[in-house]
Amino acid sequence: MNFHFCPLCGDNLTTRQIDGKARRCCASDGCDYVHWDNPTPVVAMLVEHEGDIILARNKTWPQGMLSIQTGFLESGESPERCALREVSEELGLTGESANFIGYYAFHEQNQLILAFHVRCNGEIQLGDELAEYKRIPPEKLKPWNFGAGLAVRDWLSKQGLLAL
Repeated sequence: MNFHFCPLCGDNLTTRQIDGKARRCCASDGCDYVHWDNPTPVVAMLVEHEGDIILARNKTWPQGMLSIQTGFLESGESPERCALREVSEELGLTGESANFIGYYAFHEQNQLILAFHVRCNGEIQLGDELAEYKRIPPEKLKPWNFGAGLAVRDWLSKQGLLAL
């Protein structure tokens, strides 16, 4: 996030070294605001529906770019509840359970991904954010080496479908 004014007092922000890192801080002597720029928690869902894994393309992504579903954790919401809510919002499916796969730092987006395997039922109905989806049998699913792809890799490995 690149902003120039303190959200508490409105004075200019400046950069100072705090705990060995350059941090954006309020320039005012009477204000202690520091922008810590902590990662945003994101929940990723590896959705299993009728034996297949569902990959989808966000409307803003180029053709051919598919991923597992992701969503932002809301205030007061558990990661498991977020996973079930996002599956419902994005795919119109009902999640039976959300089983934790792992957590993954996604430095490029300043996010911490909390990944879950979600078995679902119902009929797929794409939400407003998605353009298309594709069904992939688990044995044909290929992980990618960043972001949510690391969760796909770990899930496939736990299923005995990928040797690490």
